[in-house]
Amino acid sequence: MGRSSFEKIRGQLDLTGLLITPDQVTEPISAEKLFGRPCPLELEIGSGKGLFLRKTAPTRPENGFIGVEIAYRYALISAASLAKGGVKNAVMINFDAAKLLEQWVPSRSLRAVHVYFPDPWWKKSHRKRRILRADVLKLIEDRLDDFGTLFFRTDVREYYLSTLDLVKAETHLSGPHRVENPILPDEGPRGEEEPQKLVERGADNPPANAPARENEDSLQTIMDRFSTHFERRTRLHNLPVYGCQWTKTPS
Repeated sequence: MGRSSFEKIRGQLDLTGLLITPDQVTEPISAEKLFGRPCPLELEIGSGKGLFLRKTAPTRPENGFIGVEIAYRYALISAASLAKGGVKNAVMINFDAAKLLEQWVPSRSLRAVHVYFPDPWWKKSHRKRRILRADVLKLIEDRLDDFGTLFFRTDVREYYLSTLDLVKAETHLSGPHRVENPILPDEGPRGEEEPQKLVERGADNPPANAPARENEDSLQTIMDRFSTHFERRTRLHNLPVYGCQWTKTPS
């Protein structure tokens, strides 16, 4: 998407209040400032094209949803998606998620944090760049209110298992708990998959021999089933998705 496409989106849609750029983040965020009312806040880290926000926010109108995306291109696409869908209780912030949590998200201000299919940073030397690292997990724990929830999904088994260990070692969050939509049939949070399903590659680079789907689901059915574009693409390639959630219990 070139800059002219960005300008086209801006010219066609009013993104006022839906897209917050780095220069506009100058004070701690709050429900009153973002939505004009007190309400529980849910934060999605790495919103991509905004499917989760567009689908989920309207189902919980009593809550306010904040998407944070470091790439301006995707922050703009997400904001445009909210505008097209008429979503009133969600905003996009074009910002680094770790810095936003550290500098501008108050302690105990979030009902939930959603992290879906974050960049795995495949090389071991690069894994310190992962969003779910020790310092960020501690920030998330502090920013969650009592009984707040951290939701996590990935298509990378190593990332999933290492995050389970990291959360246990670095936080006091309770879990991991099963998610409502099971990842694999009859699998617990640390269950073992069938050998043929041990996949270490992301959905953006699936195996060349990925099997075709047996059923003929309509495109709309497929779109409605999943919460993010990445999960949809992953499952369409018959690749596994791993996920669980943790809860902050009062100290």
